Amino acid sequence: MLYKDWLQEWLNNYVKLSSKIRTIERYEQIICRHIVPVLGDYDIESITPRILQKFIIDLSQTGNLKNGKELSSNSINSIINVIQGSFRIAYKLGIVSQCVSDKLIRPISREKQVECFSVREQNKIVSAVLFGNKVHLIGIVICLYTGLRLGELLALTWNDIDLENAVLSVTKSCHDGKIGDGTYGRITDSPKTLSSQRKIPLPKQLVVILRQYKQKCRYELVISKQGKGVLVRTYQRQYAKLLEKLGIEHKGFHALRHTFATRALECGMDVKALSEILGHKNPMVTLNRYVHSMFDYKKNMMNLLGKSLIEK
Repeated sequence: MLYKDWLQEWLNNYVKLSSKIRTIERYEQIICRHIVPVLGDYDIESITPRILQKFIIDLSQTGNLKNGKELSSNSINSIINVIQGSFRIAYKLGIVSQCVSDKLIRPISREKQVECFSVREQNKIVSAVLFGNKVHLIGIVICLYTGLRLGELLALTWNDIDLENAVLSVTKSCHDGKIGDGTYGRITDSPKTLSSQRKIPLPKQLVVILRQYKQKCRYELVISKQGKGVLVRTYQRQYAKLLEKLGIEHKGFHALRHTFATRALECGMDVKALSEILGHKNPMVTLNRYVHSMFDYKKNMMNLLGKSLIEK
């Protein structure tokens, strides 16, 4: 059996039964763009650990399809996950005599540098949104004070926000992709992980802002364009235009979430509480991700500790 034929069968009969829509789309992209062009015409039984390892090395050197340069370690690890998943099922079914993919050596994953806005930049963004004429950009302020992911924000309905008790419930997320008729549109799905389904206490100041905004919003979706859902890419572009207008260096939309987490730690929020608000699997994920953005805070704490040192 050709490897490309098995990949299609594995995707249709095994992955699609147990995976989220976005995961399936990601696997399809990886298979189509990276795996099939190089390994697809091999008989699956003829693929050896050396063939797979060379494939991984080539990806690390020239695997970036945009510029022909190296592919990031995170992207390579995603490709390895697909290869290993397909080979493990093939081995269980007796299609191959050994699971050669388990012998792959993975590249070291490097945690991306956390980017967040300074307090001055944050205040500038908030003022521009609250006193500007584009009311739907209120989502930027919501993310800055709740740590929501962009997909979670755009999937929010007013039923998810209990203004009386100041609680926001994350029950769904959305992303851009191909919809039923083959066109490009918005797909609503369950949140990223089980831990992503969570309840977030809202600051009372944000509740006041949301009450005022709700009076102007006649639609079910919190963020919409005349009642219709906004595409992720569309909102990202509007966010980028706002930063450009304010003269603030561009950072990805996720920087709003990072900014929320950094401010929360600076205010003294404990890591476990922050982890639950962010929807991380455990506090160690939070700690490892944000420990480097806390240098100024750690410096102040050390100086506070140093006050007990008596100069002689």
